[in-house]
Parts: sequence; C-alpha cells; structure tokens
Amino acid sequence: MNTPLSWIKVYVPDLDVTASEFVDAMTLSGSHVESYEKKDKNLEKIVVGKILKIDRHPDADKLVVCQVDIGEAEPIQIVTGATNVKEQDVIPVVLDGGKVAAAHGDNNEYPDGIKIKKGKLRGVESNGMMCGIEELGSSRDFYPEAPEDGVYVFPETANVKPGDNAVKALGLDDVVVEYEITSNRVDCFSIIGMAREAAATFEKPFYPPVIKETGNDEDVNDYISVEVKDPDLCRRYCARVVKNLKLGPSPKWMQERLAAQGIRSINNLVDITNYVMEEYGQPMHAFDLSDIAGNKIVVRRANDGDKFVTLDGQERTLDHDVLMICDGEKEIGIAGIMGGENSMVTDSIETLLFEAACFDGTNIRLSSRRIGLATDAAFKFTKGLDPNLALEAINRACQLIEEMGAGEVVGGVVDVYPEPVLPKELPFEPDKMNALLGTDVEPAKMLEYFGRLGLTYNEANNMLTIPTFRQDLNCMADLAEEVARFYGYDNIPVSLPRGEATVGKKPYDHMINDIARDVLEGNGFSGGMCYSFESPKVFDKLLIPADSDYRKTVEISNPLGEDFSIMRTVSLNGLLTSLATNYNRKNKVARLYEFGNVYLPKSLPVTELPEERMKLTIGMYGEGDFFTLKGVVEELCERVGLKNQCTYEPVKEHTFLHPGRQANITKGKLNIGFIGQLHPEVCDNYNIKGEVYVAVIDMPTLVMLSSFDIKYEGIAKFPGSTRDLSMVMDKSVFVGQIEAIIKKCGGKLLESYKLFDVYEGEQIAEGKKSVAYSMTFRAKDRTLETAEVDKLVEKMLKELNKLGVELRA
Repeated sequence: MNTPLSWIKVYVPDLDVTASEFVDAMTLSGSHVESYEKKDKNLEKIVVGKILKIDRHPDADKLVVCQVDIGEAEPIQIVTGATNVKEQDVIPVVLDGGKVAAAHGDNNEYPDGIKIKKGKLRGVESNGMMCGIEELGSSRDFYPEAPEDGVYVFPETANVKPGDNAVKALGLDDVVVEYEITSNRVDCFSIIGMAREAAATFEKPFYPPVIKETGNDEDVNDYISVEVKDPDLCRRYCARVVKNLKLGPSPKWMQERLAAQGIRSINNLVDITNYVMEEYGQPMHAFDLSDIAGNKIVVRRANDGDKFVTLDGQERTLDHDVLMICDGEKEIGIAGIMGGENSMVTDSIETLLFEAACFDGTNIRLSSRRIGLATDAAFKFTKGLDPNLALEAINRACQLIEEMGAGEVVGGVVDVYPEPVLPKELPFEPDKMNALLGTDVEPAKMLEYFGRLGLTYNEANNMLTIPTFRQDLNCMADLAEEVARFYGYDNIPVSLPRGEATVGKKPYDHMINDIARDVLEGNGFSGGMCYSFESPKVFDKLLIPADSDYRKTVEISNPLGEDFSIMRTVSLNGLLTSLATNYNRKNKVARLYEFGNVYLPKSLPVTELPEERMKLTIGMYGEGDFFTLKGVVEELCERVGLKNQCTYEPVKEHTFLHPGRQANITKGKLNIGFIGQLHPEVCDNYNIKGEVYVAVIDMPTLVMLSSFDIKYEGIAKFPGSTRDLSMVMDKSVFVGQIEAIIKKCGGKLLESYKLFDVYEGEQIAEGKKSVAYSMTFRAKDRTLETAEVDKLVEKMLKELNKLGVELRA
C-alpha cells in the first residue's frame, strides 16, 4: 500500500512532521513502513521564472539569450536552445548550484541528480537552466500539457509568481510512503484508513470527507433495477445514475493527488472512480446506461464454458464459480475484476450507471487466478471489504460529480443488501488487557486510544462498539493489541513468563552494577567492602556542618561501641580509610571502588525503616588527576547509554571537597552524583599527603536513566569536513560551556568534536587560557559545501563571543 503524505494531510491537516518522523512513528504504532521516497529528492533551488526578453545568440543560430525575472531585484540571464518559449512565459528555472533529476535513461549514471552551475554557452554567460517536466522528475503522463521536447510552461491559470518554489507549485514536493499492511487490516488499504492511523498515532484530529446528499427530484428506480441471484457471493450491490454527463479534465488538485499515487489522469469520470477507489479502498465500475439491455442488472454465476471478452480485448473462458454482472440479455462484466468490452464507456456517453458492491473475497481471488486476470480492484476485493463501505463510496463519487460539474445525479440509490452487517460489541476489560500485556495502563487512557480509532464506549453496559470497518477486532486480545501499539511496545516493561518454572536471569540493576565493575576494573580500580556502621566522629573528619542532613542518622540500639553506633548517611569514610591504609603502607598508587548502601531516615525518631540507597563510591591517589577520574565516570555513563548526556556543574556545596575543584554530575534536573578533589584538611584528617580524587554515583538514579536502545548506523557515504578552533578565554570559562555552544550551533551536521589542547603560559595574557577543539561535520544525504560549514562555525563564534571567547591569533 502506497500513500502520498500530502494526501494524508488532507484528512489530518494538523500533521506537521518530517518524512522520517512520520515513518518512524507509524512503524512503531503498527503500520510497518517498507520504504519512503521523496519525490523532490534530486531537486534543489528550482524557482518560478518569467521570461522578460528573448534575443538571438550572437554566435549560435539554435540558441537564444533570455532575461528571466526570478523575483529578485535584477533578472538573470539564461541561454537556452528550447524552441517552445516566448516572452512573458512563466517557466521553472534551476539556479546556479541547484539540482535537477536525470533523464530516465540516465538514472543509473546520475542516481543523485545532475548539478547545474553557471557558465558560458558559445561565449555568452548563462546563470541557470530552464526545466522540462522530465528534468523535474515527472513525465507527460502526469503533466499532459507539457511539451514533448521542450521547457515546461505554466498555464495562465496557474497561481504562481516569479520567485515561488516551482517544485511546490507543480505538486512535486511530496513524499510517497510504502507500507506492508497485514491482510487482516483491510481498512488500511485506503488513504482514509491510513489517515485515521496517522491521526491516532500523532494524536491529531481526523477529518474524513463529509458526504453530502446528492441527486435531483427523480427516482433512480425509474432508470435501473438490480437483482442479485447469488447473495453468498455478493453481499451488497449499490447503483446510482448520472445523466447529462460532461466529460473533461479533472481539477488540478485531483490530478496532483492521483499523480502522487502513480495514477495518470484520463478525464473527470475515470479520475473520480480511481480517486474514490484510492480514497476509500472501494473499487467502483461505470457502465453506459444505454448499453444496459432492459435497464436491468443481474448478478449471477457464469455458465461452464462461457466465453467473455474483457476491456483489455482478451477472450476469457469462464466456469460456474465465476461471478458475473449481467444486463437483461448478456454478460457485461466479471464481478470485482474487470468490465466487458461490450459495455465499454466511450466519450459519447450521456447517462452513466455507477456500481459499488461487496463481493466475496475468496471467490474473487480464485476467479482471478482461474481466468488469469489480476487487477487493482480484484486485489482489494480479495482482502474482504466492509459491505457498509459501498454506499458511502458511491455517494462520495456522486458528490464529486456534482462538485466538479461533471453531470446531473439522479436522486436515490438502488441498494440490495439482504443481510446488513452491524457493528460488533465487545466487553471493556482493562484488567484482563493489562494482565495480558504486563502493563498498568489506566482505563481512561485505553478509552482514549479506542476513541482515536473510531470505537465508542457505552458506560451503562461497559461495552465497546466496534465499527464495521475494523473486521479484525473480535476479542479481548485484539483490543489489547490496540492498547499495546499506541501505548508503545518500547514502553512495555520486560517481565519473566509466569508458570511453575521460569527462566532466571540477573535483575536489571545488577546488570548495571556489573557494567560499572567492568569499567572500573578495566581502569585499574579494585573493589572493596566497607562497614555500614560508623562513628559520629566521621562527620567532623569530613568537615560536614553541624546542621547538615548527613548528621541525621539512624542510631543503633545495641552498638558494639561508639565507633559503630550509627548507620552511615555518606559513603566516603570507609573508602578513604582504605586509601589511607594503602598510603601509610607506602603504596604509591591506589584506586578503589565500593558498592554500598547509605541509610537515610524518613523521620526522627525512627518510626519506620530508613530509605536504603546504593552508592558507587570511587577514590584514587597517585597517578592521574581530576580529569582521569572524570574520564572513568564518562566511560561508565557511555556504557549505560548516557554518552554525552551528562553535564558537570561546578558547585561548592560539598564541604569535604576542594571548594574550587568539585562538580555535580547531572542529567537535566536529575542529580546522578558528584566528583572532585578531596579537601586538603580532609586529607590531613585521614593522614594522606597529596591529592585524592573521589566520585560518588547514586546507582538508583543511574539505573533509571540507563538505556540500551542502541541504534547502529552504516558507514558514512559522504566525506566529512574538519575544522579546528583555537580560542583564548578567561580561566573562569569552563570547557563545558564551550562544548554546549558547539553542540547547539553545530546541530545535526556536527558529527563529533574533541578537545585537543589547553595551554596557559607564554604568549597568553595573565588570567587567560588557550583552548583548542577539532570538529568534524558530515551530512548523511550529501557532500557538505564549504559555505555550509563556515556558516555553522561563524554561528559558534558569535555565541562564544558572548562569553568573551576570541579566536587565538
């Protein structure tokens, strides 16, 4: 199933998303996208131009020199060999540096289009090119007004002016999305069905076509009668009549929508049947009423051995299982597959009979295979259409005929529908659905999902009414699937299967702990285990103020002694004691870590169990400095899916850390932990000489933020562009501030950046420092031009200047 995004937006006008956002969201909500194609992918810098003046080329008989208004202060000059243009013509123009599509025979040689550059033709400067319809990626099949060999000229009725986007004016700025629709979702084999899914997916209002009453004061039963002899193969047959037909071209909007769907415009009558088939997914057929013998339609089985010539001129051999559309004397069409040559609609038609029916899908599939004829109509009937769709579709077609002035619709409709299909009702069982899915979705949220899909809820009897177009919803499990796809499969938590035996594995938080151990031990740290019982004197050693929350502790009722009389609220003491032991035993380098709980009372005196929070405490002295430990923390964050997502905010709140060398580790408004150099006084209290660096990570927060939703990308197809920036700034400016600006201004084109030099000393003013970054820019869909990268760098420098940062001379 293919749908143009522009047609979807007709029914979901508030849909404002990019093509990639659209296909990703639709796939996640259950409408699997196979691929999508931007029709203007090879079209760039193409505008509407108006030819002001044409002169002969001074040195070429077959070339002319044109002055073209493109909506700017001065016209541009273009040399062309096109013979179909004249002054005042409005034409599409590709400007210098733009791109056009390759001619059909050159697609393999130029799969990404052809770039146009200004130059000289026989000595005369030309600053662009006028475009034919093939160079705009289309053909005369969809734009019959285009010349066979020449420049496309906008018709006088076109509402365009110089400087407008020519691609948009021609309706070529569209995206066609191809879906893999499962056979049970018959409603999605239509534009309206996919639009309803898009509206539900993006939580936008859905505006289906409003069918208005049509028809004059006459009665259609005076024109035609219908008899269905095999109701098991034809559940419903609708017929309407249109007289005083006026064949002609369809309006531009209809031609563009059909062209986006890959359907060539024929005339208003044929286009309406094709349009409604794509819009509603309901095939229709038209007969010339003057060819209907006896003004009667009979739907019956064929006779074994019958011969019938279809519209394509081929003679088909029929059997008893093939359903036929007949008039009072003869067969005039194979039901649901193709009409007959003997009832072909010609340009001389005056009165039209419209047919919209619901045929048995299995019978259509088998008949199509037996007679060797596959059509779009047969494909749709094979899926098993909703019988209630037939009347709506035929009324829509008649409405379009009246709106387009294509004929006079006769009042009323012949509707043979012996056993109407009514909406089903299913009980609303949110608890069972949650139990099946392993979720905890609120009932109100479930009803919101169902409402978006056209289901209605009767609170009095707790029943959901299922519209007939959703033939796939038959039980509680089907409803649960709808909840799952809009709640988000990625939001459903992982759970072990229930039963007498389950497959065991480590809990998620233990897996994160294992990753942290791997990172730390890979960087030379050794694990330790410290006591949870501590002495109140610890707070003095750590310079913790008397009014600090750290001093609000759980006291042990029967302690072994004062040194083990409280539960720890800060995890540093045990690790610092171990580091001090290593230092006093002459170990020049020590790197330790510990996983351990702190115990935070919920109230004092204690009336309930305290909150236990797991902390990862890291400490080191000897080789390495603050940035060494910061690198270890960053590696840990990267391994748990937080690469480049954590920030380091300088603070002074931790009294046990050096006031100018400490930072909180945050993600958004969440505090993951802190890192810094131990305060010199604290070092003295633990009898450690030199610099000690510590970090404490709150593991529940880290576990909550962690993610392993890793998306791999292929090797880049286009070269990158590298820029180095060497800057001078005050020492008070942090590199984190610099990197935030680089990321913000670099946008999607910034692939990576790296700090490769920090310098203070000669040639740098007092109180200043030199910082140098290397940056790589790359686009996924094209080779970047120097001007694009220069523009991003200039934007960075402009923002950096606000911090007093200057380029180093």
